[in-house]
Amino acid sequence: QVQFVESGGDLVQPGGSLRLSCAASGFTLDSLTIGWFRQASGRERGGVACISSGDGSAYYEDSVKGRFTVSRDNAKNTVYLQMNNLKHEDPAVYYCAVGPCRAHFGTYYFPHEYEHWGQGTQVTVSS
Repeated sequence: QVQFVESGGDLVQPGGSLRLSCAASGFTLDSLTIGWFRQASGRERGGVACISSGDGSAYYEDSVKGRFTVSRDNAKNTVYLQMNNLKHEDPAVYYCAVGPCRAHFGTYYFPHEYEHWGQGTQVTVSS
């Protein structure tokens, strides 16, 4: 089955850190651009960060700039999202998918361009 498997979500206190993983199953990531998304309860899914193939350039949604870092390990067929200084506005289910990585990714994206969605991983921030 071709899909992503997200993991690493947990309950963390404000100011804490988590590293999410997005492992590809049934395909290889080497030449693909990947996006991380999140969907909080009652809200639409939005782009958080994306990473290109090749030079690994990345784009971020404004509220996570300087706190989140997206990276990839093609040898492990996995993409990561390092989340530091987590805030009360960060809780959501986090997903990854294959699709374009453009400068406006954190502002808007076109859902039909993304595929191989996983089941997501839950991030909760609470003191």
